[in-house]
Amino acid sequence: MTDNDDILTITHSASGASFAVHKFGATVISYKSADGRENLFLSSTAKLDGSKAIRGGIPQVFPIFGPPTDAGSTMPQHGFARQNMWTVKEGSQHDSAEHAGIALTLNLADASAGRGENNTWSVDNAKKDGTDCRLTLDIKVDSASLTTILIVENTGSDAFNFNCLQHTYFAVDGNAAQDPTKCYVHGLGGYSVIDKVDSANDGKVASHDEDIDLTPGEVDRVYVHPEEKHSSLSVKIGVGGGGEGEGKTVKMEAMGEIDESPVPVSCVVWNPYIEKAKAMGDFTDEQYKEMICVEPGLLGHQPVLNPGKEARFTQIIFA
Repeated sequence: MTDNDDILTITHSASGASFAVHKFGATVISYKSADGRENLFLSSTAKLDGSKAIRGGIPQVFPIFGPPTDAGSTMPQHGFARQNMWTVKEGSQHDSAEHAGIALTLNLADASAGRGENNTWSVDNAKKDGTDCRLTLDIKVDSASLTTILIVENTGSDAFNFNCLQHTYFAVDGNAAQDPTKCYVHGLGGYSVIDKVDSANDGKVASHDEDIDLTPGEVDRVYVHPEEKHSSLSVKIGVGGGGEGEGKTVKMEAMGEIDESPVPVSCVVWNPYIEKAKAMGDFTDEQYKEMICVEPGLLGHQPVLNPGKEARFTQIIFA
């Protein structure tokens, strides 16, 4: 990892577990558990100079997921949260017997990049409509887990819709991301599928006993929460390592709430495979073997956020 004044490393002294967060996008770029294992993938060619969103770690996606849907909007894919420099919240850094952590914030007025034109969040429209917000990312590490909580506060005079997602890149040991015995996602049974690679899978419902594997080829699927209230997500992720039929697993949980009411959580599973890996300038040709993205999100199946209210979206990685 390069030396950079914008990268903050926080260590839990009691356990030795640590994380590093880049102020650009409030992107967590490393999580080392107490056993010393690096649990997050960061591309070896990721841009850490603020010139573009960081490829790897846990980018924060807000206020849209994917490309814009507003007619004529020029907001870049996944919104502005990952495109701007955040500020450390005064007094937030700590290291106690229970955990260590820090918080970073971004006010809409300070988001100089990524808002685009012809949408709710563009400078002119936000000023006219009274749209405003403050984002806070609260990060904590302890002996067993890393917790990232995205807090969205409506500080304006108008309600707004939003998507948010924690675009988590998990490191896969032994280049095993295309080995279904070692790299998989378990726990999405009952979720309906939006498959961006194979439309024949759209609308299917994942089996309750099915492991979602990544072999062979590109995977880009959105697993939409079941129709019944499903305000938390819990998955087990195979991340390589071990002998035949064995391997390392991590657990990820996520939950969301708007104005203290639980809201459903969906999940994206992504691996670019060969051709898309080659097409990315900040990702080497073979690195698709080293990672799997498992990304919890609030993807539009929730009420608007009213003025003076807040939303909280939590991800916990147990490693």
